[in-house]
Amino acid sequence: MRSSKNRTFFYKLKEYKTLLLMLSPATLFFVLFCYVPILGIVIAFKRYTYDGGIFHSPWIGLKNFKFMFMAGDIFNVTKNTLIFNILFIIVNTILEITCAIVLAELSGKYFKKITQSMMFLPYFISWVVVGAFTYNVLNYESGSINTLLKSFQLEPFDFYNKPVVWILIIVVVCAWKNFGFGTIIYLSAVMGIDPEMYDAAEIDGANIFQRIRRITIPTLVPTIVILVLLAMGNIFRGDFSMFYQVTGNNPVLYSTTDVIDTYVTRSLITSPEFGMTAAAGLYQSVLCFAIIMVFNTLVKKYDKDYSLF
Repeated sequence: MRSSKNRTFFYKLKEYKTLLLMLSPATLFFVLFCYVPILGIVIAFKRYTYDGGIFHSPWIGLKNFKFMFMAGDIFNVTKNTLIFNILFIIVNTILEITCAIVLAELSGKYFKKITQSMMFLPYFISWVVVGAFTYNVLNYESGSINTLLKSFQLEPFDFYNKPVVWILIIVVVCAWKNFGFGTIIYLSAVMGIDPEMYDAAEIDGANIFQRIRRITIPTLVPTIVILVLLAMGNIFRGDFSMFYQVTGNNPVLYSTTDVIDTYVTRSLITSPEFGMTAAAGLYQSVLCFAIIMVFNTLVKKYDKDYSLF
């Protein structure tokens, strides 16, 4: 006799067949492009040869990882990736929450829509265009900033030979391009708050800042925690397009702007050592997995309803 567990499974399968059918393209996409390529992870433990391919190249154990760490660059790019992503999370989160609250409090319907659209627009601009825009602003010879400095008889500033200032530049560029998308998410959460809570607080004499502090921000905490957790899962992943296009792949800036993704790509282009680059990618994935597991466990101990799983 068929167990009740199996009956429940097939019953749910039949009941939700339409939703499962709608979900199948996304499932197929992730299986083909995220799970099947995991088989290529074996390259990190092999000396890859073209005739042997992925599965028939000779095994060399952990030598690719040893070579990667002995080269010395991996520690610097790991540090850069971590620092940038921490700054991105902090700056973008603060900007997104602030802008979402301001938009929610605006009374002008059309002004709110126009402002929201203008904030969201940079998200759709290619990093190639952003990189060209950044170059035209910061170029030493004819950039907008240096042209302005020259007009005031001031000495031009060579941005592309000053690695330290690029920490600020990249954080600002990333915030400008991406915070509009995050603002929409937080704005949706703000608009979902029961208006009666604000009405009751206003009747009790709470001003706008007290309502934001006592109602809006505490209500946004679950959304903030989930989005930060998702960001933490990629804390050791750099946006290759952003770092490559904005800095122009300038070797002078590698000390502060080179991240794991650009390092791996550049190594793959300049060296035939596919095993070492695969080892670097695996190293990056393991770090991201460890971080998300640690932070999710900490959040679960604080409040299991806020955790991802």
